[in-house]
Amino acid sequence: MRRREGAWVPGPLRRFARAEWGVVFPDVWRRLRSARLRAVPLTLASCAGVLVLQLVQHDEESSDWVERLGGVYATLPWWIAALRTPLSLFVPDPSLPVWGLLLQVAVVFGIAETTLGARRTLVLALLATVAGTWFARWSLWTGADPLLGLAPRALRVRDTGPSAAVVALGVHTACRYRAWTTAAVIASAMALEALWDPNLAGYEHLAGITAILVVTFAELRTPALRRAWRL
Repeated sequence: MRRREGAWVPGPLRRFARAEWGVVFPDVWRRLRSARLRAVPLTLASCAGVLVLQLVQHDEESSDWVERLGGVYATLPWWIAALRTPLSLFVPDPSLPVWGLLLQVAVVFGIAETTLGARRTLVLALLATVAGTWFARWSLWTGADPLLGLAPRALRVRDTGPSAAVVALGVHTACRYRAWTTAAVIASAMALEALWDPNLAGYEHLAGITAILVVTFAELRTPALRRAWRL
């Protein structure tokens, strides 16, 4: 007897996957099938930007340009940090392998872009990045608060990369498709990371998620805001 397709997957797991992702992935597949690579220009440009900036910052002759144009620090004057923030979104941590980051950007940005649109994806990514950046400045200003503050030495590292945008877009897309368990798992994992190893990146992930959740629930409750995204 021929085994029914998907029979090897336990029934509860199939039902969970269908409930969580049974709408989002068909939407992504339809968009990719109809437009192919034209469906994800922002994702492709983001991956290319991350890869190019990674190569440039490891080149001794040109690495200084990455610092000047996209290197954000909490100790910088606010207007310089604001000017550098858009490019800083795509400047990876030079000490980490870039391939894992590229995979995250390709998957999460790709899902967001095909379901939310390029403009909305970019705006939300920048919002999450700005939220993280300004959290770092606020934490430096308030000092080592026992709840949300970090020691000054932890705030003097370079504050760049798309990781806050990736987790925030994941949470927003999950909430939009009512995949509440997925959104809760992402947010909980980031909270546990920040509790287990308090550092700037972990706290910025939480700041980005918080900012995106405010927008998400305002959108869910405000028809006018949902219409504004479609303009």
